[in-house]
Amino acid sequence: MVDADTFLTALYVVVDDFCKGTLLPPHHPGPPPALTRSEVLTLAIFGQWQGFGSERGFYRYAQRHLRPAFPTLPARAQFNRQLRLHGDALLACSMHVARHLRIGSAPYEALDSAAVPTRDTKRRGAGWLPGVADIGWSSRLGWFEGVRLMLAATPNGVITGFALAPASTKDQPLAETFFHLRRHPHRRGTCVGAPAAGPYVVDKGFEGREHHRRWRQQDGAVVICSPKRTSVHPWPKVWRRWLAGKRQIVETVIDKLFHTFRLDRERPHALAGLQARVAAKIALHNFCLWLNEQLDRPHLAFAELIDW
Repeated sequence: MVDADTFLTALYVVVDDFCKGTLLPPHHPGPPPALTRSEVLTLAIFGQWQGFGSERGFYRYAQRHLRPAFPTLPARAQFNRQLRLHGDALLACSMHVARHLRIGSAPYEALDSAAVPTRDTKRRGAGWLPGVADIGWSSRLGWFEGVRLMLAATPNGVITGFALAPASTKDQPLAETFFHLRRHPHRRGTCVGAPAAGPYVVDKGFEGREHHRRWRQQDGAVVICSPKRTSVHPWPKVWRRWLAGKRQIVETVIDKLFHTFRLDRERPHALAGLQARVAAKIALHNFCLWLNEQLDRPHLAFAELIDW
């Protein structure tokens, strides 16, 4: 367990090393901004803890308690403007810590998608994200309006990549795009991460022998998925239980994002804002894993990591 100041300092060091070692110096015409890029990203990531309740709640906390560390902390509106300028840097930073957690040696990665509601389905009108969010089905929520978040995670819980799509998107086409962007990256696909060193373990939402064959041929993605029980060659129960055990880690990671880092309470007004919030939560998740590893603690023991 560490105190909040120590946690924030360690997070700032990691973010600052990333900004100085990976990114080009920012160009700001006019007077210098109130906060440096490293300070903006650090505050954005730190503010994702569930205990703050919301971005507004976090900023009230920052104004009361973080002035000694950030003496030039501006008004919340100005901070949000600075954060929008560094949205791409935040996306890249979300994957930076994962590279220091030996993800290249992971024997497999678990892949799954989760429903992220952004609006009550019963409300009228197009909402804040027309063309991005729509109506989809989730076994956890039922019908919902929002987006679908796809994640890949290693056996110890490191998030190696993510992607967002409208809620109505099926798992197979989303996975196909995810694998293709990993094999053929471009600037807008930096958050999907690098191809897995081993196979992907998935659930029945990704079934289909033709899909698996095409993913392997086109993008080198080997998928382990149990066939339907009505298949000519169904798996025995012990194999299905084995696969479910391997997949459990990605479900645990999704639960952390929703209930430890407030993903279930986000109501964004723009796609860039949604991407930034998801990236900040994933960066915080991976940083907590890294810090627990340095402190010789269980990787996913987040609840008592900070002595508030």
